[in-house]
Amino acid sequence: MTTSRRAARRALTVAVASGLVVSGTAIAAAPAALAAPSADAVIAEVYGGGGNSGATLSNDFVELANRGTVAVSLDGFSVQYAPASGNSWQVTPLTGGVAPGARYLVAQAKGAGGTVALPTPDATGSIPLSATAGTIALVQGTTALTCKTAADCAADVRIKDLVGFGGATIREGAAAAAPSNTASVARGTALADTDDNAADFTSGAPTPTNGKGETPGETGPPPVDAKIHEIQGTTRISPFKDRKVAGVTGVVTAIRSFGSARGFWITDPAPDADPRTSEGLFVFTGSTTPAVAVGDAVTASGTVREFYPDAPATSPYQSLTELTSAQWTVGSSGNALPAPTVVTPDSVPDTVAPAPGGSIEPLPLEPAKYSLDFWETHESEIVSVSDARVVGPTSSFNELYVTTKPKQNPSVHGGAVYLDYDRLNTGVLKVASLIPFAEVPFPKVNTGDVLTGETSGPVEYSNFGGYTLFATKLGATKDNGLQRESTRKQRGGELSVATYNVENLSALDGAEKFGELAKAIATNLAKPDILNLEEIQDNTGPANDGVVAADQTLQKFVDAIVAAGGPRYEWRQIDPENGKDGGQPGGNIRVGFLFNPARVSFVDRKGGDATTPVDVVKERGKTHLTASPGRVDPANEAWEASRKPLVGEFVFQGRTVFVIANHFNSKGGDQPTHGRNQPPVRSSEVQRAKQATVLRGFVDKVLASDKNANIVVAGDLNDYPFSPAVKTLTAGGALKDLIASLPENERYSYVFEGQSQVLDHILASKAPRGVDYDVVHLNAEFAQQASDHDPQVLRFRPSAGNAVQDAIYDLADYLEKILGPYFPKP
Repeated sequence: MTTSRRAARRALTVAVASGLVVSGTAIAAAPAALAAPSADAVIAEVYGGGGNSGATLSNDFVELANRGTVAVSLDGFSVQYAPASGNSWQVTPLTGGVAPGARYLVAQAKGAGGTVALPTPDATGSIPLSATAGTIALVQGTTALTCKTAADCAADVRIKDLVGFGGATIREGAAAAAPSNTASVARGTALADTDDNAADFTSGAPTPTNGKGETPGETGPPPVDAKIHEIQGTTRISPFKDRKVAGVTGVVTAIRSFGSARGFWITDPAPDADPRTSEGLFVFTGSTTPAVAVGDAVTASGTVREFYPDAPATSPYQSLTELTSAQWTVGSSGNALPAPTVVTPDSVPDTVAPAPGGSIEPLPLEPAKYSLDFWETHESEIVSVSDARVVGPTSSFNELYVTTKPKQNPSVHGGAVYLDYDRLNTGVLKVASLIPFAEVPFPKVNTGDVLTGETSGPVEYSNFGGYTLFATKLGATKDNGLQRESTRKQRGGELSVATYNVENLSALDGAEKFGELAKAIATNLAKPDILNLEEIQDNTGPANDGVVAADQTLQKFVDAIVAAGGPRYEWRQIDPENGKDGGQPGGNIRVGFLFNPARVSFVDRKGGDATTPVDVVKERGKTHLTASPGRVDPANEAWEASRKPLVGEFVFQGRTVFVIANHFNSKGGDQPTHGRNQPPVRSSEVQRAKQATVLRGFVDKVLASDKNANIVVAGDLNDYPFSPAVKTLTAGGALKDLIASLPENERYSYVFEGQSQVLDHILASKAPRGVDYDVVHLNAEFAQQASDHDPQVLRFRPSAGNAVQDAIYDLADYLEKILGPYFPKP
């Protein structure tokens, strides 16, 4: 499993984690205005994210308004839409009118998501608006516009008003900011029309209002006065969800002034006595930087929403309670901030959550029993951790993970080891930053380093990593000197087999990545005899061009290993069918072998290709493959959109060894461990269970032919030692998962969301003798990585299948240990 597992990685979180500050930017000369400023009817708001991922509203809409003093008839008018390219127009006819100062709502296409309907529209169309870029025109007439550029449209006198947003070709002045699935573009309350869309429109939470003044989910009742703890309530869902509230008081504790999810956090300095209710609340202002300062005492009103990162009805994630469409007044400034909640090792419970077999949202919060409940009761409050040890290194998204429970399953290097489904490390907390990087660069840390002193800021749930502390104060970095590991060199009588996921390696990658991977093989892995590789891409990498050959990728890799001081390896692999093995689209990742011909021989047997299954035969008392290399049952449904195992027949000092390279299907689609459904559904396990069954069947076939066969099963199984898939492989003792031979604090090869875990495995049959196994930690715990996986290596003496020969061989190996590597072998 690689970073592609989370390919949905977030426009929102990238912006949040980047710590960027919006600054002035030069704008090219804008095109001429398309319509003279309207004295009455104008386009007031445009929203195209209805029903999309993360949207609350189910429909797109266009809202008109009358900035004049007399009613305006819209009979015979239309609202028209053009995509960002401006190459065509779609029409929605209008009827009726709009009173002075009133609104007129035009409903457009309905999406599959969203849970909140628009108020009764004044007109209805079916146009699917873009959520990010396009043009809306208010037109006198119902004949579709034909202009395709700003200049052409400027000559069309039928256009009464127009707004281009995002990257729109047709716009007045400069285009308005790009909206999103959760934000519209709207004029301010003054409905100014300066013929510059960028100046007139800002992005924010959608606020559809019809001609009767109705808004979603209501018919115009007055807002209800509420305190923050009343809004947050004692479950995950606010009792005021989708209702208007007023009189919400609090002190501004932090501001997010960048990205598309801007806003500020407030905390009520007069809390109630219920530990289940948070006193913090996020006030969402869209892409508009809020005009408040930390320490301001505000009184706010708005609509309470539960924000999900995708469709609320089906989202596996938890929500964030926030105040949207907000208005506020500042009563005073420079107020002292409420004291943060100090999190100690004893604060967070060891149990993640109750397990109702579904959503935990309706359940009363129990912060003293469950870790997810503890963090939820402090949602949007300022929390503080001190001298926090890093358990997940700094990522490219400028985020890291610390533990608030340093004694909870510590790894040998200071990480947090994930040892079973019910032994999740509940002390893990993600840290991002609200501080501009120009002021305080985000720390570059490795696992085991420490953020000394205080790290504090508001806590908010994120679908990427769970509860996250957005730091307004960052502790200083203490480097604990983590070093990349190296393994010992194999002795003359030992065969060494390594496995390494090289993370989408293609011929297009630069010399730096090839060099780092090559150095690891030549030095850290001590030149293994056989190298089992995962995620080798075709020669053109992610280009989806039909190329499947990987000879250039492998040649570049082999040359880099030689340059790093390693042997000149040979390779064996089978090109997959185009687009059939999953992974990055166009990349055609596959497994393959490198081997050192000076130490081991590969037995080439013709017939292996992408679709032909390899079999096992016995001739003249000797077991061998029908094709080498060959793919294991490649047409089986278990391997759909996934890598097929590759088996190779090797000979080392006269002894045959079967090595099977694997890369099982990814964990994509599994529900998060920190999500609203508990226990989480691990849907991807179903396919891996099938894959393990097929693979085990092949291993059993080899052992049925030769019970003393030397078999090594290696690769990225994308699953844990305690998973059903791995248990299928080890059932009955035919194969041993060697990770179990290590101490618990060394059982990991990958770090995900601060949890050090096992995804890569080497399993061996009973025949190999003198087994010596090592996970070489050189990537997963470091901010600077050549791959996101740590390699593993197995050293052993292959069995000859003859007790006398094995005894002589064992004696010779023992003497080599005592007398040195130059003792001659029999």
